[in-house]
Amino acid sequence: MRIALFITCLSDALFPRAGQATTAVLERLGHEVVFPPAQTCCGQMHINTGYQREALRLVEHHADVFADADVVVAPSASCVGSVRHQHATVARRLNRPELADRCTAAAAKTYELCEFLVDVLGVTDVGAYFPHSVTYHPTCHSMRMLRVNDKPLRLLRQVRGLDLKQLPDADQCCGFGGTFALKNTDTSSAMLADKMANVLSTRAEVLTAADASCLMHISGGLTRLSAGSRTLHIAEILACTDDATADERPTR
Repeated sequence: MRIALFITCLSDALFPRAGQATTAVLERLGHEVVFPPAQTCCGQMHINTGYQREALRLVEHHADVFADADVVVAPSASCVGSVRHQHATVARRLNRPELADRCTAAAAKTYELCEFLVDVLGVTDVGAYFPHSVTYHPTCHSMRMLRVNDKPLRLLRQVRGLDLKQLPDADQCCGFGGTFALKNTDTSSAMLADKMANVLSTRAEVLTAADASCLMHISGGLTRLSAGSRTLHIAEILACTDDATADERPTR
């Protein structure tokens, strides 16, 4: 299968290893991965803050860039959620029905990595090896927009050497929420404190999730505490194999 890699702004600018790991996992499973170089921001942050007219150009550009792709995969539940649940709506609200149709077509072939592996490829064992204790944070967009449910956990349970720790109150938001963390700093900080306390209670070496944005938020808090725990995108764990040593694995 030929797969177009959709790399989000955050991954491109700050967490490129999530994209590299996504490619490594898909290629290990025998698929060709291509990177459409014209891709830009999908427009989610504009839409979420009320700038729908400004987002329209980005929405249209996204639909154009991935128009010829058979399938699109991204290491971000948040951005996939925007493509699926916001793009066509924005186009309709701004009287672009033909664009809404193209957005609907793009949405139908766009997947978050974990759901693509489990639902489309029918794979839970990707041949990964990661001899560390790990706890998993299900991000709000992965749970409430995409409803990936336990798919990431099913993948993690098949990783050899991995000791999966249950995260207390896992379904509670970490407090990031994009601009929410900026506009509601005190509330965001309180939510983050609760999330970090739950992460630390597991004594896991690594916290993982399907969204780099949430990991960035939680990692910042853990770093300030010098807690000793690190964060890794789930793609990075799934990309690890026997020949990857702990020292080679990225830290936050």
